Amino acid sequence: MNPYVLAILLSSLGIGTTLTFASSHWLLAWMGLEISTLAIIPLMAQQHHPRAVEATTKYFLTQATAAAMILFASTTNAWTTGEWNIQEMSNPTALVLITMALALKIGLAPVHYWLPEVLQGLNLTTGLILSTWQKLAPFALIYQISPMMNPTLVITLGLASTIIGGWGGLNQTQLRKILAYSSIAHLGWMMIVMQYSPNLAILNLILYIAMTTATFLTFKNVTSTKLSTLTLTWSKTPMMTTMAMMTLLSLGGLPPLTGFMPKWLILQELTKQNLPLTASIMALAALLSLFFYLRMCYAMTLTIAPNTNNNASTWRQKSSQTTMTLSITTTLALTLLPITPAIMALTT
Repeated sequence: MNPYVLAILLSSLGIGTTLTFASSHWLLAWMGLEISTLAIIPLMAQQHHPRAVEATTKYFLTQATAAAMILFASTTNAWTTGEWNIQEMSNPTALVLITMALALKIGLAPVHYWLPEVLQGLNLTTGLILSTWQKLAPFALIYQISPMMNPTLVITLGLASTIIGGWGGLNQTQLRKILAYSSIAHLGWMMIVMQYSPNLAILNLILYIAMTTATFLTFKNVTSTKLSTLTLTWSKTPMMTTMAMMTLLSLGGLPPLTGFMPKWLILQELTKQNLPLTASIMALAALLSLFFYLRMCYAMTLTIAPNTNNNASTWRQKSSQTTMTLSITTTLALTLLPITPAIMALTT
């Protein structure tokens, strides 16, 4: 892709998200979401492969549907209350509509079906943008309307996403689909705590972005898109493979890694809010996700000699990719648990 075109598209992505962040008016927020959607579409279709074009079309249709729902709900609210302010959503029908529209935007269950299919058709770099940056703008809107949202709907979305995100990834062999289901499960954790402690949900989002970025960049570095090709990574980059295994366990939420922090704090918050049954279901659903992370770890680090490997070995060429971002995000994904009290002091 032409570097000038790429610069325009990436700056449009940034501008769209920033516009949504900065707006308190529904129309401006909607414009920001539209700009970032339109900016990522050429990035998704740049490979000119039927799979990429199909993924782009699916993404465009779902995002356009969600945008139309947001516009309809905000107009309904303005019609009944005369208020366009994001934090003045008092019409219950408009609130439910807008919650479902934003859930569709980020891919929460039960409106998640597009996400694994779309992510599977993209390359790892565009997939990374879709899994991290594109979640920020809708999340900013969810954060602003969270005090007014229907609690039953929010808990249903959160529980469904965590269970389906764990269940869906169990049978997958494609890494991008596994990461899509991982994304759905993590978004469920953020949603479930959004009404009780929005700051905790934002902390979870930041840590999720760090861990997912580290995972995507590792797979990009070793050019792996299938579970079977992971078995050859230890011979090419043993140190990176070890770090990737730790990052995957962090995504699964095992102590003493960073990923344990949000799960621990969210379960604590749910217990404080007198929701022990919800907390128990969330903790059990996390085990489903942990299974497929462990499967990836097994493929990466435990299928080494003297075990037989049925894959053809690849050429061990020296990688020319930069690893600065990867090393920073991996460090964040592995080492933040000891400073939990400091992070909590900053976020409350």
